[in-house]
Amino acid sequence: MNWFLAKITYQIICGDGDHTPQFDEQLRLIGASNEKEAFAKAKKIGLSEEDNFYNQKQQLVQWVFINVSELNQLDLVDGAELYSRITEQDHAGRYIDLIHLKAEEIQSRYYSANNYQQAIA
Repeated sequence: MNWFLAKITYQIICGDGDHTPQFDEQLRLIGASNEKEAFAKAKKIGLSEEDNFYNQKQQLVQWVFINVSELNQLDLVDGAELYSRITEQDHAGRYIDLIHLKAEEIQSRYYSANNYQQAIA
């Protein structure tokens, strides 16, 4: 079996759709024997997870599957790159601060769990 990373895209429509268009891009891990099978499986997932529900304002919210826009075979080795995106930011310092804040949140989860394990040992 081979592993693929598929980008599945949905459009989110609230009410009559008179709002800034919204899209959800999801990265999914797909196990398949070849690219054709992986594409078919990703498309099946996309279609099966379309959804309709009413929000708190009683507006219909629709998650409409658009398509599979990317499909990449993965080489599963330690440190393999799974995803990359270049972004442009208006304020580099704020962006860097946000990255450091997110890293600190991840580390605090580790240290909190580690301290808990030490406390119960």
